Amino acid sequence: MDYTLIVMWVGFFLASYSVVGNDVIQTLGTFLTSNEDRAPWWTLWIFAASILSIALVYGFLQNDISYGRLDRFSAPEVMPWYYLLPPIVLLLITRSGIPVSTTFMILTLFSIQDLPAEFSTLMGSIFDTEQKLGGMIYKSVLGYIVALSSGLIIFVAISRYTERIFVLNPIPKGQRYIWTIIQWCTTAFLWFQWLSQDLANIYIYFGGGDDLNVFEFIISLLIIVGLLGYIFYRKGGAVQDIVRSKFNTADIRSATFIDFIYGVILYIFKYDYFGIWGGKIPMSTTWIFVGLLAGREMGIVLVQNGYVARAILNMLFADLGKIFFGLLVSIVLVFLIKYLSVIM
Repeated sequence: MDYTLIVMWVGFFLASYSVVGNDVIQTLGTFLTSNEDRAPWWTLWIFAASILSIALVYGFLQNDISYGRLDRFSAPEVMPWYYLLPPIVLLLITRSGIPVSTTFMILTLFSIQDLPAEFSTLMGSIFDTEQKLGGMIYKSVLGYIVALSSGLIIFVAISRYTERIFVLNPIPKGQRYIWTIIQWCTTAFLWFQWLSQDLANIYIYFGGGDDLNVFEFIISLLIIVGLLGYIFYRKGGAVQDIVRSKFNTADIRSATFIDFIYGVILYIFKYDYFGIWGGKIPMSTTWIFVGLLAGREMGIVLVQNGYVARAILNMLFADLGKIFFGLLVSIVLVFLIKYLSVIM
C-alpha cells in the first residue's frame, strides 16, 4: 500500500512545527524578547503571521513558494515511512532547546537518491561542494564565518556608542514609539529574508508546493500560521533561552541592531552577489544566527573589558557545539535513510 499522501501531510506538519519551533524563534527571538513585556503575544503573532501570509501567497502566485531554493531538489513519487524520521528527530532535539539546522536535517533527506551507496564515497560527498549536501555545508560554514566576523567587527565599532549607552540610559518614553516602529520594520525585513530561505525546508514534502491547488495551499498556510501562534503563546519555547542569555537582547534598540544585521547577511547570501557561496542552494540560517550572536557577544565584551573572558568563550563554544551536534545527527540520519532505501 502506498502511504505517500499520508507521509506528505504528516511530514509537512512535523516539519512545520519543528521549523517554527527552531528556526523561527532564532529569527524572531530578539523581537519576542524585547516585546514580550510590552505587547500581548497575539499582537506579535498577528504581525508575524501577516508577513508570513504575504510571503506564502506571493510565492504561490509566482508558482515558487520555495523562492528557488529547491531548484536542485525533487520529492520522490513514492515516500516511504522513513521520510518522517528527520522531522521527528528534529522535533525531539528542538524540544530540548538545542538550535539545530533544519536545512541539514530535512533537505538532505531529499538528496539521498543522488548520494552514492558506498560508505567511503558517501563520506566524501560531505566535503564535495558540487554535491547538494557538501554545497549546503560549505555555504553554511561560510555563513557562520561571515556572521561571526561581521558581528565582531560591527559591535567593536559601535557598542561603545550603542550598547553601553543603552544599558546606562533606559529608553525614554518619548523615543519608545519611534524605536518600536523602526524595530518592527526591521523585523519585517528580516522575517521576509528568512522566509524566502527556509520555506523550502517545509514545502519540500510537497515537492516545493508548486503543484498544490488553492484549497491545499490554504490548508498548509493555516497549519503554519496556527503553529506559529502556538509558539508565540509559549513565548518561544526552549530555544528562546539562547537569545535571552545574550547581553541586553531585551532592549528594543539592541534587538533592532541585531535584526537588521542578521537580515542584511541573509539578503547577501540569498542573492549571492559575490558568486562565492553557491547561489540559490539552501543554507543553514541557524549557523548565521549563532555566528552573529557569538560575534556580537565577543565584540561587546572586548570593548568593555579589553579582552574576552573565558566564561564568554565557553558559552560561545557551547552554542557552536550544539549546531555541530545537529549537523552530526543530520549526517547520521542521511547514512541511516540511505541504508534503508537500499534494503527496502
